[in-house]
Amino acid sequence: MAEMFSYTFMQNAFILTVLASISCGIVGSLITVNRMSSFTGSIAHASFGGLGLAYMVGVHPMVGATVFAVGSALGIGALSDRSKLGSDTAMAALWATGMAAGLVFIKLSGTYNADLMSWLFGSLMSVSQADIILTAGLDLVVIGSVVFLYKEFVGISYDLEFTRIQGMPVWFIRGLFLVMAALTTIVLMKVTGLIMVIALLTIPAAIAEKFSSSLLKMMLLATLLSFLFSVTGLLLSWWLDLPSGPVIILFSSIVYFVTLFTS
Repeated sequence: MAEMFSYTFMQNAFILTVLASISCGIVGSLITVNRMSSFTGSIAHASFGGLGLAYMVGVHPMVGATVFAVGSALGIGALSDRSKLGSDTAMAALWATGMAAGLVFIKLSGTYNADLMSWLFGSLMSVSQADIILTAGLDLVVIGSVVFLYKEFVGISYDLEFTRIQGMPVWFIRGLFLVMAALTTIVLMKVTGLIMVIALLTIPAAIAEKFSSSLLKMMLLATLLSFLFSVTGLLLSWWLDLPSGPVIILFSSIVYFVTLFTS
């Protein structure tokens, strides 16, 4: 293990994994109790359109992915609140639209960038200092939001109408939640890629929900599980010489099914 962490890229991968576990556990819990697991996949796939556009116009892929992810998250919220479309329909539409737009933009760019594969399947081995700083910043936003607005998050998660009647700014709280979910999805795409990010956000929270009596306890346990799954998967991928993203998801899934059939 000492040899493993003698490499800078492994040190960066480990640091990002630890930091990403925080937002993953907290935001993943909110996604799970709001029964919006498909939301994560929709945001990830919608952001693919932003990646394609970024490659076409020559800007950093993170910029395009983030803009599309946040816009799609708020779009899903608006469609589910103000139209006859259900949230499932809105998510499915954005899911397909983002992927289709991304493929068209990449084709129009006339180039193929190998870095695109890291967005699809994750690439912990290419973590930069900028990635670490952005993830740490997201953690501060997520933790601060939950500390100051915990009751409001509980309200919109378990009884939205009652929370609205109480005069709380439901639109703001829900919008903040959607934006945090979108940004967390983008961060975790570095770990597992957009294809598997839905699993990393939902599996730890789903397990934690079975053993928690409150949303706060669920967030804490989900964070610990996210850390356990991600770090264990990272270590196993190093020892087995396998891609880290898939190993993390496989390990998480094994633990999930074990708890599902034994509890």
